[in-house]
Amino acid sequence: MTAKEWFLRLVRKLKELDEARNYTCDLCKREVFENERLCKKCRETLPMIELGCPLCGRRVREAGVCLECKKQPLVVQRARSCCLHEGGAAALVLRLKKGERFLYKTLAEQMLPLLEREFPLADALTFVPMTKKAEKKRGYNQSRLLAEELSRRTGKELLDVAEKRKETKAQKTLGRTAREENLKGAFHLFKRKELKGRRVLIVDDTMTTGATAGELAGLMLRAGAKSVELLTFTSVEDKTLHRSEKRKS
Repeated sequence: MTAKEWFLRLVRKLKELDEARNYTCDLCKREVFENERLCKKCRETLPMIELGCPLCGRRVREAGVCLECKKQPLVVQRARSCCLHEGGAAALVLRLKKGERFLYKTLAEQMLPLLEREFPLADALTFVPMTKKAEKKRGYNQSRLLAEELSRRTGKELLDVAEKRKETKAQKTLGRTAREENLKGAFHLFKRKELKGRRVLIVDDTMTTGATAGELAGLMLRAGAKSVELLTFTSVEDKTLHRSEKRKS
């Protein structure tokens, strides 16, 4: 090992050690103890999903399949999210995407119990790839960081089998159908054989319509994956839920 390689390895180890230590809450910045990522008060105010659709995992008011999944089920066989994409949960996701890299540990810590409870049969984790240009601009792929951390904590294999070959238009204002059209041909599998017969769990920060994970899942299923499911920290609530509530009122 050269002196330069030794120095770079030392820098990485020191950075990992620094990220592993926490002295203040990642939301409210109050002092925390026992190396907590979030204080008790902030954990209690996270908009956790207590009752979700059995297919997409979005919050529902009554037990059963949501209206959106009745119209058009996701390509992934099943999806689950820890929280609604609002309040402190949405703030954590936005900050992670805007440069606060260390927050991947905070999100992964919240996602771990859900993974262990809902996806015990998953034998491999993977992530949503970014184009090289987009990843270079941000400095990291937050989806990959989450998958790597959850792989480390669970011992499940991490699969790096896909790449994003083209930039897609901003999807914030697009509905599901438009998003699916926007994503066509965006992803490519370069290690198809590693997927054959595997129960794959895609890890990401947020599910909006499920189109991104769906495009990736379709490729993986055609490559021979036994199942492809999705785990995210937050999910955007189905807009039809609010429309139906307004009609009732």
